[in-house]
Amino acid sequence: MGLRYQKLVPFSALRPEDPRDMQLRNARILISAGEASGEMYGAELLEVLRRRQPSLEFFGVGGERMRAAGCNTVVDSKDLAIVGITEIISHLPKIYRLFGRLMAEADRQRPDLAIVIDSPAFNWRVARQMHQRAIPTIYYVCPQFWAWRQRRVRLLRKYINKALVIFPFEEEFYRERGIDTTFVGHPLADLKPPAVQRGEYAAQYGLDALKHWITLMPGSRQKEVQLNLPTLLQVAQELGSAYEFLLPIAPTLDRGFLEGLVRGRALTLVEQALPALRHSRAGVIASGTATVEAAMMSTPFVMIYRVGRLTHALGRRRIKVPHLAMVNLIAGQRVVPELVQADFTAPRVVAEIEKVIQDTPERDRMLESLAEVKRRLRAPHRGGDARLAAERAGDIVLDMLGRSSAPG
Repeated sequence: MGLRYQKLVPFSALRPEDPRDMQLRNARILISAGEASGEMYGAELLEVLRRRQPSLEFFGVGGERMRAAGCNTVVDSKDLAIVGITEIISHLPKIYRLFGRLMAEADRQRPDLAIVIDSPAFNWRVARQMHQRAIPTIYYVCPQFWAWRQRRVRLLRKYINKALVIFPFEEEFYRERGIDTTFVGHPLADLKPPAVQRGEYAAQYGLDALKHWITLMPGSRQKEVQLNLPTLLQVAQELGSAYEFLLPIAPTLDRGFLEGLVRGRALTLVEQALPALRHSRAGVIASGTATVEAAMMSTPFVMIYRVGRLTHALGRRRIKVPHLAMVNLIAGQRVVPELVQADFTAPRVVAEIEKVIQDTPERDRMLESLAEVKRRLRAPHRGGDARLAAERAGDIVLDMLGRSSAPG
């Protein structure tokens, strides 16, 4: 009888697999991010999770960045970029159709975990449906219910298993209201300055490197741009040819849309906001994530915003905070000017910009305050070290996914 020979294997290969790796293998995650900023945060989180667990599968709502990071986007986030109470009403049929498409895919794929990012008008409904399907749900970048609609916190308490917040004061607010909450730091707090040098950037876009540059950011949604950009064009006209004016193209906007609005104007459309902010002397920035980006790039700016009259009338009484600019809320004081609705006029913007465009005490004070805001947005880790928000969020996602996948 012949002998049978078996292939020798190293002893280490005979050890059992890590139970956590076995639980997470081929796990599916529904992830929903409905705006430009949320889509960026979602892409960063996806990159962290895929690096740690390459077998994870993702599907949901996102854009180009999340697709590049490995998400199968059932709904494109551009289709959800709507601002204003009255404006949303006219888009409800489309939104419900997209929502139904997402839920149908969720029922087909049966995710092990759901992550919703910002965009509360859409995502709390996603969270509710996940709750009904007994799918654990994490809210990353929680809605700013502390600013208005505070009663809606009960929705988070009912439908969310874990809240990950990006502003330091949010952790206490949500925890006091019975929600399991962790401050992970702001995803923009550790932004590195863009590598492109000023001269190189000037040559790329035909800019005069000897002039001061001013970045204009009217918003990331079409309605915002239509309301805010005309006044910004007046600002550029009043300040004149002594400056270069840069208009970054938000990922949620089409270049042709902006070109049609600025045709014949002395503005330069650029592809990315961060290099423009980094090399600009000042900015005029619509309220939102872009104001935090300006702070991270140490760019003094004026915050502006305008919504439709009816939206403003319906919403102004609900606001519960003393400031509208995020950097002012974080600092607990007025760091940057806030020009909203009737106060948002070209002469007012020009007057505020002229205070910080030159080397003035106002500019120095603003730069010092922006540096403090940046420090506060970093979340401490064990031993006091700062860590990227996406890394901390990834820790919590994998831990929760492992627990939800465990037997029993």
